[in-house]
Amino acid sequence: MQRVREQLEVPSLAAADGSGITVGVLDTGIGQHPDLSGRLLRFQDFVGYKNRMYDDNGHGTHVCGILCGSGAVSQERYRGMAPGVRLIVGKVLDDKGDGSTESMLRGLDWMLRIREQCRIRILNISVGIGTLEEMKKEEQLRAKIEEVWDSGILVVCAAGNKGPEPGTISAVGGSSKAVTVGCHDGSYGIDHPGRCENYSGRGAEDAPYRKPDLVAPGTDIMSCNLHYYRLHGKFRNAYVAKSGTSMATPIVSGAAALLMQRFPWLTNEECKQKLQYTATDLHLPWNQQGWGLLNVGRLLRD
Repeated sequence: MQRVREQLEVPSLAAADGSGITVGVLDTGIGQHPDLSGRLLRFQDFVGYKNRMYDDNGHGTHVCGILCGSGAVSQERYRGMAPGVRLIVGKVLDDKGDGSTESMLRGLDWMLRIREQCRIRILNISVGIGTLEEMKKEEQLRAKIEEVWDSGILVVCAAGNKGPEPGTISAVGGSSKAVTVGCHDGSYGIDHPGRCENYSGRGAEDAPYRKPDLVAPGTDIMSCNLHYYRLHGKFRNAYVAKSGTSMATPIVSGAAALLMQRFPWLTNEECKQKLQYTATDLHLPWNQQGWGLLNVGRLLRD
Protein backbone atom coordinates (compact mmCIF):
# COMPACT_ATOMS: atom_id res chain seq x y z
CA MET A 1 0.00 0.00 0.00
CA GLN A 2 2.91 2.38 0.54
CA ARG A 3 3.82 1.86 -3.10
CA VAL A 4 0.24 2.59 -4.15
CA ARG A 5 -0.03 5.73 -2.02
CA GLU A 6 3.20 7.12 -3.49
CA GLN A 7 2.21 6.21 -7.04
CA LEU A 8 -1.23 7.86 -6.77
CA GLU A 9 -0.02 10.92 -4.82
CA VAL A 10 -2.14 10.19 -1.74
CA PRO A 11 -1.68 13.02 0.80
CA SER A 12 -0.38 12.56 4.33
CA LEU A 13 -2.75 11.75 7.18
CA ALA A 14 -2.44 15.33 8.39
CA ALA A 15 -4.00 16.51 5.12
CA ALA A 16 -6.78 13.93 4.70
CA ASP A 17 -7.83 10.59 6.20
CA GLY A 18 -11.52 10.25 5.27
CA SER A 19 -12.81 11.14 8.73
CA GLY A 20 -16.54 11.76 8.83
CA ILE A 21 -17.25 9.53 5.82
CA THR A 22 -19.14 6.24 6.14
CA VAL A 23 -18.58 3.56 3.51
CA GLY A 24 -20.68 0.47 2.94
CA VAL A 25 -18.95 -2.75 1.89
CA LEU A 26 -20.73 -5.81 0.47
CA ASP A 27 -18.32 -8.75 0.50
CA THR A 28 -17.39 -11.89 2.48
CA GLY A 29 -17.66 -9.98 5.76
CA ILE A 30 -15.01 -8.50 8.02
CA GLY A 31 -12.80 -10.27 10.54
CA GLN A 32 -11.03 -9.20 13.69
CA HIS A 33 -7.77 -7.46 12.77
CA PRO A 34 -5.84 -4.86 14.78
CA ASP A 35 -5.67 -2.51 11.77
CA LEU A 36 -9.49 -2.48 11.57
CA SER A 37 -10.15 -1.90 15.26
CA GLY A 38 -12.85 0.72 15.79
CA ARG A 39 -13.75 0.99 12.09
CA LEU A 40 -17.00 -1.00 12.08
CA LEU A 41 -20.36 0.67 12.81
CA ARG A 42 -22.82 -1.99 11.60
CA PHE A 43 -22.64 -5.58 10.34
CA GLN A 44 -25.30 -7.79 8.75
CA ASP A 45 -25.02 -11.36 7.53
CA PHE A 46 -27.06 -12.29 4.43
CA VAL A 47 -25.47 -15.73 4.01
CA GLY A 48 -25.33 -17.54 7.37
CA TYR A 49 -27.51 -15.03 9.27
CA LYS A 50 -25.21 -15.00 12.27
CA ASN A 51 -25.52 -12.27 14.89
CA ARG A 52 -21.85 -11.37 15.01
CA MET A 53 -19.23 -9.91 12.68
CA TYR A 54 -17.09 -12.48 10.90
CA ASP A 55 -15.33 -13.32 7.66
CA ASP A 56 -14.86 -17.00 6.79
CA ASN A 57 -12.96 -16.29 3.57
CA GLY A 58 -10.63 -13.30 4.09
CA HIS A 59 -11.49 -11.37 0.93
CA GLY A 60 -13.68 -8.81 2.72
CA THR A 61 -11.11 -8.24 5.47
CA HIS A 62 -8.43 -7.60 2.84
CA VAL A 63 -10.73 -5.17 0.97
CA CYS A 64 -11.57 -3.28 4.17
CA GLY A 65 -7.88 -3.01 5.00
CA ILE A 66 -7.15 -1.43 1.61
CA LEU A 67 -9.99 1.00 2.17
CA CYS A 68 -9.37 2.07 5.76
CA GLY A 69 -6.83 -0.06 7.62
CA SER A 70 -4.78 1.92 10.14
CA GLY A 71 -1.52 0.12 9.36
CA ALA A 72 -0.90 -0.14 13.10
CA VAL A 73 0.88 -3.50 12.93
CA SER A 74 3.18 -2.35 10.09
CA GLN A 75 4.04 1.10 11.48
CA GLU A 76 1.66 2.48 8.78
CA ARG A 77 3.52 0.90 5.87
CA TYR A 78 0.36 -0.97 4.88
CA ARG A 79 -2.06 1.75 5.93
CA GLY A 80 -5.25 1.93 3.87
CA MET A 81 -6.33 4.78 1.64
CA ALA A 82 -8.62 6.50 4.15
CA PRO A 83 -8.03 5.24 7.72
CA GLY A 84 -10.54 7.69 9.19
CA VAL A 85 -13.47 6.06 7.39
CA ARG A 86 -16.19 4.17 9.28
CA LEU A 87 -17.59 0.93 7.85
CA ILE A 88 -21.00 -0.63 7.31
CA VAL A 89 -20.37 -4.23 6.22
CA GLY A 90 -22.82 -6.69 4.72
CA LYS A 91 -21.80 -10.31 4.21
CA VAL A 92 -23.18 -11.40 0.83
CA LEU A 93 -20.52 -13.99 -0.13
CA ASP A 94 -19.78 -17.35 1.52
CA ASP A 95 -16.55 -18.97 2.66
CA LYS A 96 -15.59 -19.76 -0.94
CA GLY A 97 -16.27 -16.21 -2.09
CA ASP A 98 -19.42 -17.28 -3.91
CA GLY A 99 -22.81 -15.64 -3.57
CA SER A 100 -26.27 -15.48 -5.06
CA THR A 101 -28.07 -12.62 -6.76
CA GLU A 102 -30.62 -12.82 -3.96
CA SER A 103 -28.07 -12.22 -1.18
CA MET A 104 -26.61 -9.28 -3.11
CA LEU A 105 -30.09 -7.79 -3.60
CA ARG A 106 -30.81 -8.16 0.13
CA GLY A 107 -27.52 -6.45 0.93
CA LEU A 108 -28.33 -3.57 -1.41
CA ASP A 109 -31.81 -3.19 0.11
CA TRP A 110 -30.24 -3.07 3.59
CA MET A 111 -27.88 -0.30 2.51
CA LEU A 112 -30.87 1.65 1.23
CA ARG A 113 -32.82 1.18 4.48
CA ILE A 114 -30.02 2.38 6.76
CA ARG A 115 -28.53 4.96 4.38
CA GLU A 116 -29.82 8.05 6.17
CA GLN A 117 -29.42 6.71 9.70
CA CYS A 118 -25.78 5.72 9.11
CA ARG A 119 -25.03 8.55 6.64
CA ILE A 120 -23.60 6.19 4.03
CA ARG A 121 -21.86 8.17 1.28
CA ILE A 122 -20.06 5.39 -0.64
CA LEU A 123 -20.79 1.73 -1.36
CA ASN A 124 -17.86 -0.55 -2.31
CA ILE A 125 -18.69 -3.75 -4.21
CA SER A 126 -15.50 -5.72 -4.89
CA VAL A 127 -17.51 -8.58 -6.33
CA GLY A 128 -16.85 -9.65 -9.91
CA ILE A 129 -20.03 -11.45 -10.92
CA GLY A 130 -19.78 -12.47 -14.57
CA THR A 131 -22.63 -12.52 -17.06
CA LEU A 132 -25.60 -14.15 -15.36
CA GLU A 133 -27.39 -17.02 -17.09
CA GLU A 134 -30.74 -15.46 -16.32
CA MET A 135 -31.01 -12.04 -17.97
CA LYS A 136 -33.84 -11.14 -15.58
CA LYS A 137 -31.53 -11.50 -12.56
CA GLU A 138 -28.86 -9.35 -14.18
CA GLU A 139 -31.47 -6.68 -14.91
CA GLN A 140 -32.71 -6.82 -11.29
CA LEU A 141 -29.17 -6.40 -10.00
CA ARG A 142 -28.40 -3.43 -12.18
CA ALA A 143 -31.75 -1.82 -11.39
CA LYS A 144 -31.11 -2.13 -7.64
CA ILE A 145 -27.58 -0.74 -7.96
CA GLU A 146 -29.03 2.22 -9.84
CA GLU A 147 -31.65 2.67 -7.11
CA VAL A 148 -28.82 2.88 -4.56
CA TRP A 149 -27.08 5.41 -6.80
CA ASP A 150 -30.26 7.47 -7.16
CA SER A 151 -30.50 7.63 -3.35
CA GLY A 152 -27.28 9.69 -3.38
CA ILE A 153 -24.70 6.98 -2.63
CA LEU A 154 -21.55 6.78 -4.77
CA VAL A 155 -21.48 3.13 -5.89
CA VAL A 156 -17.99 1.83 -6.75
CA CYS A 157 -17.87 -1.61 -8.40
CA ALA A 158 -15.17 -3.96 -9.64
CA ALA A 159 -14.87 -4.50 -13.39
CA GLY A 160 -14.23 -8.19 -12.73
CA ASN A 161 -11.37 -10.49 -13.69
CA LYS A 162 -12.75 -12.10 -16.87
CA GLY A 163 -10.74 -9.99 -19.36
CA PRO A 164 -9.00 -9.09 -21.54
CA GLU A 165 -11.59 -9.74 -24.25
CA PRO A 166 -14.09 -6.93 -24.99
CA GLY A 167 -17.46 -7.17 -23.25
CA THR A 168 -16.14 -8.86 -20.09
CA ILE A 169 -17.20 -6.25 -17.52
CA SER A 170 -18.86 -7.87 -14.50
CA ALA A 171 -22.65 -7.83 -14.27
CA VAL A 172 -22.26 -5.80 -11.07
CA GLY A 173 -20.03 -3.22 -12.73
CA GLY A 174 -22.11 -2.94 -15.87
CA SER A 175 -24.45 -0.24 -14.61
CA SER A 176 -24.10 3.06 -16.46
CA LYS A 177 -24.38 4.95 -13.15
CA ALA A 178 -21.88 3.07 -11.00
CA VAL A 179 -18.16 3.92 -10.97
CA THR A 180 -16.64 0.79 -12.49
CA VAL A 181 -12.99 0.16 -11.62
CA GLY A 182 -10.58 -1.79 -13.75
CA CYS A 183 -6.98 -2.76 -12.99
CA HIS A 184 -3.76 -1.13 -14.12
CA ASP A 185 -0.49 -0.73 -12.21
CA GLY A 186 1.11 1.94 -14.35
CA SER A 187 4.87 1.50 -14.37
CA TYR A 188 4.91 -1.04 -11.52
CA GLY A 189 6.04 -4.55 -12.43
CA ILE A 190 5.95 -4.11 -16.20
CA ASP A 191 7.43 -7.60 -16.69
CA HIS A 192 5.14 -9.19 -14.08
CA PRO A 193 3.31 -12.03 -15.90
CA GLY A 194 0.36 -11.75 -13.51
CA ARG A 195 -0.19 -8.00 -13.86
CA CYS A 196 -3.85 -7.32 -13.24
CA GLU A 197 -4.46 -5.44 -16.50
CA ASN A 198 -3.89 -8.74 -18.31
CA TYR A 199 -7.23 -10.04 -17.00
CA SER A 200 -9.14 -6.93 -15.93
CA GLY A 201 -12.67 -6.85 -17.33
CA ARG A 202 -13.11 -4.67 -20.42
CA GLY A 203 -16.12 -2.91 -21.82
CA ALA A 204 -17.80 -3.72 -25.09
CA GLU A 205 -16.30 -1.78 -27.98
CA ASP A 206 -19.75 -0.73 -29.24
CA ALA A 207 -21.31 0.00 -25.82
CA PRO A 208 -23.48 3.14 -25.49
CA TYR A 209 -21.34 4.27 -22.52
CA ARG A 210 -17.68 3.86 -21.56
CA LYS A 211 -16.65 1.09 -19.16
CA PRO A 212 -14.62 0.84 -17.03
CA ASP A 213 -14.76 4.41 -15.74
CA LEU A 214 -11.13 4.39 -14.59
CA VAL A 215 -8.38 2.06 -13.44
CA ALA A 216 -6.31 1.71 -10.27
CA PRO A 217 -3.43 -0.53 -9.10
CA GLY A 218 -4.48 -4.08 -8.27
CA THR A 219 -1.39 -6.31 -8.44
CA ASP A 220 0.22 -7.64 -5.23
CA ILE A 221 -1.69 -5.26 -2.96
CA MET A 222 -0.67 -5.82 0.67
CA SER A 223 -3.49 -5.59 3.18
CA CYS A 224 -5.02 -7.18 6.27
CA ASN A 225 -4.73 -10.95 6.52
CA LEU A 226 -7.64 -12.66 8.27
CA HIS A 227 -5.35 -15.54 9.28
CA TYR A 228 -2.82 -13.60 11.36
CA TYR A 229 -1.71 -14.90 14.76
CA ARG A 230 0.22 -13.75 17.80
CA LEU A 231 3.48 -15.29 18.92
CA HIS A 232 5.53 -14.05 21.88
CA GLY A 233 3.41 -10.92 22.02
CA LYS A 234 3.93 -9.99 18.36
CA PHE A 235 1.56 -10.16 15.41
CA ARG A 236 2.64 -12.62 12.73
CA ASN A 237 1.42 -13.02 9.16
CA ALA A 238 -0.66 -9.85 9.63
CA TYR A 239 -0.67 -8.93 5.93
CA VAL A 240 -1.05 -10.77 2.66
CA ALA A 241 -0.74 -9.77 -1.00
CA LYS A 242 -3.76 -10.22 -3.25
CA SER A 243 -4.40 -9.15 -6.84
CA GLY A 244 -7.40 -8.28 -8.97
CA THR A 245 -10.04 -5.68 -9.64
CA SER A 246 -11.35 -6.45 -6.14
CA MET A 247 -8.22 -4.76 -4.77
CA ALA A 248 -8.35 -1.82 -7.19
CA THR A 249 -11.94 -1.00 -6.22
CA PRO A 250 -11.41 -0.01 -2.54
CA ILE A 251 -8.44 2.10 -3.64
CA VAL A 252 -10.91 4.20 -5.64
CA SER A 253 -13.51 4.10 -2.83
CA GLY A 254 -10.87 5.32 -0.38
CA ALA A 255 -9.88 8.13 -2.75
CA ALA A 256 -13.55 9.09 -3.04
CA ALA A 257 -13.78 9.25 0.77
CA LEU A 258 -10.81 11.64 0.84
CA LEU A 259 -12.55 13.73 -1.82
CA MET A 260 -15.82 13.86 0.16
CA GLN A 261 -13.97 14.84 3.30
CA ARG A 262 -12.28 17.66 1.39
CA PHE A 263 -15.44 18.78 -0.44
CA PRO A 264 -18.40 17.48 1.63
CA TRP A 265 -21.02 19.20 -0.51
CA LEU A 266 -20.25 17.19 -3.64
CA THR A 267 -22.97 14.87 -4.97
CA ASN A 268 -22.21 11.33 -6.06
CA GLU A 269 -22.43 12.39 -9.71
CA GLU A 270 -19.99 15.25 -9.12
CA CYS A 271 -17.60 12.86 -7.34
CA LYS A 272 -17.79 10.47 -10.27
CA GLN A 273 -16.95 13.25 -12.71
CA LYS A 274 -13.99 14.42 -10.62
CA LEU A 275 -12.64 10.85 -10.45
CA GLN A 276 -12.91 10.59 -14.23
CA TYR A 277 -11.65 14.03 -15.25
CA THR A 278 -8.59 14.01 -12.96
CA ALA A 279 -7.40 10.52 -13.97
CA THR A 280 -4.10 10.17 -15.83
CA ASP A 281 -4.57 9.16 -19.46
CA LEU A 282 -2.52 6.01 -20.15
CA HIS A 283 -3.20 6.28 -23.89
CA LEU A 284 -4.85 2.88 -23.94
CA PRO A 285 -8.19 1.89 -25.53
CA TRP A 286 -11.25 3.32 -23.78
CA ASN A 287 -12.67 -0.11 -23.03
CA GLN A 288 -9.44 -0.96 -21.16
CA GLN A 289 -8.59 2.18 -19.17
CA GLY A 290 -11.76 4.30 -19.17
CA TRP A 291 -10.67 7.86 -18.37
CA GLY A 292 -7.29 6.62 -17.12
CA LEU A 293 -5.36 5.85 -13.92
CA LEU A 294 -6.64 7.27 -10.64
CA ASN A 295 -4.62 10.35 -9.58
CA VAL A 296 -5.45 11.27 -5.98
CA GLY A 297 -3.17 14.28 -5.84
CA ARG A 298 -4.96 15.90 -8.76
CA LEU A 299 -8.36 14.73 -7.48
CA LEU A 300 -8.02 16.66 -4.22
CA ARG A 301 -6.79 19.93 -5.68
CA ASP A 302 -9.20 22.87 -5.88
